[in-house]
Amino acid sequence: MAKTDIKSMNIEDLQLFMADLGEPKFRAKQLFEWMHQKQVSSFDEMTNLSKGLREKLQQNTTLGGVEVVRLLVSQIDGTRKYLFALENDLVIESVLMKYEHGNTVCISTQAGCRMGCRFCASTIDGVERNLTAGEMLSQVYEIQKDCGERIHGVVLMGSGEPLDNYGNVIKFIHLINHPDGQNMGQRHITLSTCGLIEKMYQLEEEHLQITLAVSLHAPNDAIRKEIMPVAKANPMDRLLAACLYYTERTKRRITFEYAMIEGVNDSDDCAKELAGKLREMLCHVNLIPVNDVKERDYMKSSAERVKRFAAILQGSGVETTIRRKLGSDIDAACGQLRRSHRKGERE
Repeated sequence: MAKTDIKSMNIEDLQLFMADLGEPKFRAKQLFEWMHQKQVSSFDEMTNLSKGLREKLQQNTTLGGVEVVRLLVSQIDGTRKYLFALENDLVIESVLMKYEHGNTVCISTQAGCRMGCRFCASTIDGVERNLTAGEMLSQVYEIQKDCGERIHGVVLMGSGEPLDNYGNVIKFIHLINHPDGQNMGQRHITLSTCGLIEKMYQLEEEHLQITLAVSLHAPNDAIRKEIMPVAKANPMDRLLAACLYYTERTKRRITFEYAMIEGVNDSDDCAKELAGKLREMLCHVNLIPVNDVKERDYMKSSAERVKRFAAILQGSGVETTIRRKLGSDIDAACGQLRRSHRKGERE
């Protein structure tokens, strides 16, 4: 019989579960604090729970943990890239990025991805399964324990499309935000989507204070469909309408991610067309020189071209930055470490 995933439960769910085990309600909060505040990795560490209860939990539940398979540390900027194994031996990636304002982790929401973006290594083998909220939390907790420093922010921008794993991602946000747990402010959480329009409208109804990042990567449908298959079902006019609606309802600025691909989407005309569509929106454009992926034939734009593109957007009144590349010596781009690990297993 499958064990119950308790790390993905809120306190109310844990209270019901404790009652089913014949335990008093107050045990739920104790259990919650062990998992999310003290972030233990075994039931034996939960010393204020009776031995009998710990044995019941061991037999009937799982803590939804992850185990470090490989760790790469950048000698340039201290970025740490983790390859984690899940309980069923699938592997995922996470990255710790150190900034002056604090530590941010980029975590995976799925093992693999089915969105098919042409410039991304995560999607080459498709999606294997969704991660639970507990497995997302475990990525944050294990990195925090490994580096010995508090994690201040989370970016849902690793392997997978967060809105394709909607329910578990929403659970994760509420759990990491909980005052009896990590107590991370929602404004320190960024959710990145390739633009699943109906899910974006659903997300607005959650009334969250997170930052929404939309992977745009093109100024029009013709280019976007070429590099992002998801654009065929989510055309740009409807996508931008959803983004405008989201900003107006939440009063939260949207970030548009734009991967700069040489000769594909980086021309002056592309910049001008993009500026025309975004200048009236509460938004910010983040230009990202695309990472070279061996299995793909796209190359990143030159530094001069990226700067020119940014200047055109800024000159049109669109707030724009160029992402600083972290961990360039350890292949810190999404999907690369997992891809090389899987390839090694098959060889």
